[in-house]
Amino acid sequence: PMAEFSQPRNLVGGHVLSALVGVTVAKLIQGDLLLASAIAVSVSIAVMHLTRTLHPPGGATALIAVIGGEAITNLGYYYVISPVFFGSAIMLLVGLLVNNLSSNPKRHYPVYWW
Repeated sequence: PMAEFSQPRNLVGGHVLSALVGVTVAKLIQGDLLLASAIAVSVSIAVMHLTRTLHPPGGATALIAVIGGEAITNLGYYYVISPVFFGSAIMLLVGLLVNNLSSNPKRHYPVYWW
């Protein structure tokens, strides 16, 4: 809970930005799955780094947008909202509950919100 990469800005921002990159790459590069995968992951990491929202699982979020199959690609940009945004919001809520309702007074989350 104290790690910079797990703070709310990184958790939600990293996943949402990576999903946007992944869906965009999936729409632009449809013929070559390997190339699209590599570009989606690398560009999503660069975008997270530039926006200070680095969250390592965000790379997988971009990758899933490319290789997730027909069910995911049919969602288009809706993939960014559901499941990605709602899923990261639920993870944030669970993190808040687990870490702040703990009996250990030193355990608190988040260190910062934004």
